[in-house]
Amino acid sequence: MVGAGIAGLACARELVDAGVPAKVLEREPVVGGRLAGTRVDGRYADVGAAYITADHPAFHGRLQSWRIDGLAHPWTDTLLVYDGGGPPHPTTGPMRWAAPGGLRSLAEDLARELDVTVNHEVTELPEADAVVLAMPGPQALRIATVEAARKQEWSPALTVVLTYPDRSWRDFHGAFVNDHPVLATVCDDGDRRGDRAPVLVAQSTAGFARSWLGDPPAAAGEMERAVRNLLRLPERAQTRVHRWAYAQPEPADGPFAREGNVYVAGDAYGRPRVQTAWLSGRAVARAILQSTER
Repeated sequence: MVGAGIAGLACARELVDAGVPAKVLEREPVVGGRLAGTRVDGRYADVGAAYITADHPAFHGRLQSWRIDGLAHPWTDTLLVYDGGGPPHPTTGPMRWAAPGGLRSLAEDLARELDVTVNHEVTELPEADAVVLAMPGPQALRIATVEAARKQEWSPALTVVLTYPDRSWRDFHGAFVNDHPVLATVCDDGDRRGDRAPVLVAQSTAGFARSWLGDPPAAAGEMERAVRNLLRLPERAQTRVHRWAYAQPEPADGPFAREGNVYVAGDAYGRPRVQTAWLSGRAVARAILQSTER
């Protein structure tokens, strides 16, 4: 398993639970992938996935287990929508779930008792009966020439964490920002985490991100100003910017791709969200289990 995001960890967990050994290699110092957080003023802010939704029974059961363990909680089914500079209006959708300890804590829970090695850069295919590349296709191509990975298309994004002296905005959970040159979403991180910290997290549009991928910190001022103007905030914020070169995939067919003994898994295989990555990793594990039973 190369990649300790939700897909790789779900795959490894399914294999190990079935009695098949699995080793996970991760180039970053922590697990989680885009279930990511950054520590600001003694707390973690979610900078990758904004929330989790579930409409598949198995993944909903996984969320309920995390809820029982105190790791996840239902957050909101209502977000604001900003359209064309007018006042925001609410929109209701599926229940969004959040995590008091940050979404990465859910990945850490999946990784418990797994054989995971972090800070391990993989540059060529490991020798194994089956190799799972649980990562965006462009990253998988750095390890192996897999045609299915070459077909994937991804858009970038920048995430800015904005820390304020106090909560100077009207209560809201989060917002979609339509047709904006800079912003795509804004979330109240103190609200979704439940600690009421004066922290907002905003994600940029793909077009804005492409202009700043080479120097993400230089985009902080423009993103901070866009959030301040959108929410009519009286104060400037302290900022921290995170770059996602591969943030949003175009959906591919099937739950995963396979070429020989190499599998490619992740949220590109379906609607791009956490549930898709989890289901993709689990589907790969079941395919590996079926092949070993023959």
